[in-house]
Amino acid sequence: MHVFLIHAHKDIDQLNELIGLLCDPDFLVYVHLDRDSALDPALLHPAARPVRARVAVRWGTLSQVRASLASLRQILQEAPEFDKLVFLSGQDVPLLPNARLKRELARLQGSELIEVAPIAPHGWRVMRRYQYFHCEGGGPLAQLACRLANGVLRLLGRTRRFPDGLAPYGGSAWWTLSRDCLRELLRLADAHPRLLRFCRTVRCPDELFFQTLVMHSTFAARVVPDNFRYVDWPDQHARNPKILDESDFARLRASRAHFCRKLDVHASAGLARRLRAWRDSQLG
Repeated sequence: MHVFLIHAHKDIDQLNELIGLLCDPDFLVYVHLDRDSALDPALLHPAARPVRARVAVRWGTLSQVRASLASLRQILQEAPEFDKLVFLSGQDVPLLPNARLKRELARLQGSELIEVAPIAPHGWRVMRRYQYFHCEGGGPLAQLACRLANGVLRLLGRTRRFPDGLAPYGGSAWWTLSRDCLRELLRLADAHPRLLRFCRTVRCPDELFFQTLVMHSTFAARVVPDNFRYVDWPDQHARNPKILDESDFARLRASRAHFCRKLDVHASAGLARRLRAWRDSQLG
């Protein structure tokens, strides 16, 4: 048994198509709908289980972590024993038919699939995301407070450090982790409340909160630093990945990814048709 957790904020038809592709006796699908989105829960595919605690999600803020934690707590309470939880966005598309995806996940049964690198000069060089205060989406007063606090840090020649002596790790916000790893991850999140508070003023904390906890868990040795997703970033400073289209099809076929993102219901329509035909050709 595998669980798929989808976080979505737009395009109910695209979301329901993804859920439909994952309909399988061995799969459970949970969906978190952004509380501030226009998505109508009544229109959600009947095969999906809604996450009850809907969080208003803002890009680059702690709200993304809070939505994930709320989703994981419900799933671990409700779902029967499962091997892997696959975390997806509503704009992801599977590259494999369900039978082959199950074989791939079985092959990786003893591994935690999460992009991870130390956030350091010799690793992923995004130290500024936490060394200074960030107020992404905050009001004028919050922005002013951040500027003043950062001015004081620079005046003193200091930067912020992770709490509790934790070494920071980061990577993609999308991952595939085992039930046991998730259980320990939630235990560590509860054991380090200062980390959650610290992340209120970190930029894109969803790209370091989970990696840091996994790498400080007993499951660190099981980590395969690959989330098996095909994503095309235009450059290292881009806020969002490229919207994939038909020109990406050959690269998708040649990849070993399980899923790809991002697809748009209009711009990626031709690619979606070709991927559907390719998945069908792999059946049997």
